[in-house]
Amino acid sequence: MKKTMLIMLLVVSTAFTMEAQTVEYKIITSVESIVPSGLGRSRLMSANENKDYKEYTSTQTADDNTRNKSNRKEMRVKGFDETKLLNFFNLGGIRFQNIATNDAIVTSKINTMTAEGWELTFVTSGVESAGGKGDNGGIYITRYIFKRTK
Repeated sequence: MKKTMLIMLLVVSTAFTMEAQTVEYKIITSVESIVPSGLGRSRLMSANENKDYKEYTSTQTADDNTRNKSNRKEMRVKGFDETKLLNFFNLGGIRFQNIATNDAIVTSKINTMTAEGWELTFVTSGVESAGGKGDNGGIYITRYIFKRTK
């Protein structure tokens, strides 16, 4: 009898502590310039506003070509944080101290977000450059995807 009561009490208390949890995601993007002579701009970006993708989505079908009429100006996020980063190159070529500085700044951002309850779940990166004759530039972009449970 005591075991049955204990099991029932455990089941009931577990049911009450199980709440519907929602997960939210946040993306932080670093853009690091790959332009000789330090002429590019490098930044760490973080949006402070939410946007509903549905407001900017249209459905294309063979019978209906209805387009979403929202304009790009309305679409832009106006509230965001922009943290300066250093460029990979300066007049002397690649600048390793700048890379280490950027690493320290990005690490600080990650540590701050972790302290705020965010968990770094994915990191994805890529390089954009034309790569053709006379190519003098490009960007190195990294997206840090965080999540937290509310």
